[in-house]
Amino acid sequence: MNKLDSSLAPFFSSPPIFHSQKMSCSVSFLLLLYFVLLLMVLPITQSFVFPLDEGGDLIVKTCKKTPHYDLCVSTLQSNPQSSNTDVPGLAHIISDFLLAKATDTLDYIHGLLTQSPEAELQKALANCAELYIPVVKFSLPQAIDALTNGHFGFANYGISDAAKEADACEKGFSGSTKSPLTDRNKLVDNLSGVAVAIINLLKGS
Repeated sequence: MNKLDSSLAPFFSSPPIFHSQKMSCSVSFLLLLYFVLLLMVLPITQSFVFPLDEGGDLIVKTCKKTPHYDLCVSTLQSNPQSSNTDVPGLAHIISDFLLAKATDTLDYIHGLLTQSPEAELQKALANCAELYIPVVKFSLPQAIDALTNGHFGFANYGISDAAKEADACEKGFSGSTKSPLTDRNKLVDNLSGVAVAIINLLKGS
């Protein structure tokens, strides 16, 4: 080997340090990119393999602990917000629906009274109006406020009052005077039972 060859030999015989470093950086970058993509894809695949506990499941589990399962489920599923809420939210939905139905019943009573019914029926309807007015104006709104503020005992008291007054209204029709409010009173009573049962779950949590 001549002098020129021997002087260049170290450059050709030594490992390509710069090239190996460049490859190492490229491999590291590819690995990093792979893990980033993996983290992005993993939640999507998990959502198919392991479904999340959706609102429908919570509704079913909650309503199974109430005295009127079918009413509970149908009421909650009729509200789109129920699929994206928790148990306190479900309690609110039922309580708001109860207030709406009690208000509707009171309006219905007033409508019947304007039709000048016979004396016995008018007396019973007037009694029902007196029973429903404080429920709609005070008991249920205050109960819903108490529920919002976490005062579950007071909330249950006001909601239970709605059931008690609906029952008293129904019992006011006697003898040959048939109640035109039976279905409505029963709905208010049953909704009250559902709301109280759900709120009791919050009291025990």
